[in-house]
Amino acid sequence: MNQPANDWRALAASAGTGGYGPQRIVCLTEEPTEWLYMLGEERRIVGISGYTVRPPRAREEKPKVSAFLSAKIDKIVELQPDCVIGFSDLQADIASQLVKKGIQVTIFNQRSVAEIFSMMYQLAAMVGQEARGLALIQGMQRRLLEIERAAAGLKRRPRVFFEEWYDPHISGIAWVSELIGIAGGDDCFPELAAKAMGKDRIIADGGEIVRRDPDIILGSWCGRKFRPDHVRARAGWENVSAVKNNQLFEIKSADILQPGPAALTDGIEQIHQLVMNWSQVHA
Repeated sequence: MNQPANDWRALAASAGTGGYGPQRIVCLTEEPTEWLYMLGEERRIVGISGYTVRPPRAREEKPKVSAFLSAKIDKIVELQPDCVIGFSDLQADIASQLVKKGIQVTIFNQRSVAEIFSMMYQLAAMVGQEARGLALIQGMQRRLLEIERAAAGLKRRPRVFFEEWYDPHISGIAWVSELIGIAGGDDCFPELAAKAMGKDRIIADGGEIVRRDPDIILGSWCGRKFRPDHVRARAGWENVSAVKNNQLFEIKSADILQPGPAALTDGIEQIHQLVMNWSQVHA
C-alpha cells in the first residue's frame, strides 16, 4: 500500500504517482465510492455513506459515516481523512463543519451528463488514475452513442414521465431527463429538468401529468419502493396511456438518481430497454 508522503522529497523519490493525491478519502455519497472502486483505488476509501449499495462489497468493507443531509462528524475526524468528497449545496453544512476542523473537502455539483463525466475525470486525476479513468469514461460514452443511434430509428418516441417522488409529484432532474432522451424517450416535463432542487420540480396539479399523457411512467421514489398500484389508483389517471397499457416501471434510485457511473450504465440501459420494448408494441 502506498503511504502518504511526508514531504516533497518522498514524492520526488517515488517512481509512481500513488503517493500523490488524497490517501484517506471519505465519500459522503455513493457515486465517488463506486467510481473509486471501478478505478481500482478503493484502498484510499476510509468511510462511506450509509446509503451506499454500489458496489455491494463497499458496505462490508468500509465504515458508514454519513446519511445524505447529516454526518457523524466526530467519526469522520477520527478516521483522519485527507479529503472528504461530497455532492452539492445540500451537503454544505457538513462541509462547513469539516472545514472548520481543518479537513479538506471537495464538493462536486454535477447535474448533467457532461458534468457527471467531468466529475469522474477530475476524481480519477486526483488519485493518479487519469488514463484508466479516461478509458472507462470513453467506453461509457461510446455506449451512450450506440444507444442514441438505436433510438434514432424509432418510428415514434414515447412520452416519458419520470416520478422522483409521489406526494407531491416531483419530476426528473437534468441528467435523468437527458438520459431519457438518449434512450429514445421524450421527457414529459423538460422545462423542469434544469431545476436543481426537488422543490422546484414539484408538479402541484397532478392533472397536468394526465394532460401530457405519458406513454411510460418511470418511478424512482428516492429509496422507497415504487408502487404501480398506487399510480393506477389515482383519480382521473385511468385514461393515461401508460396506465391503460401497463407501462409503469421502477428504476431503483441507486441506478438512476446517483449522478455517477450507475446512471450512465445500468440506469440508461434499463430505460432504453423499456423504450425499445414499448416501441415494438405501441409505436
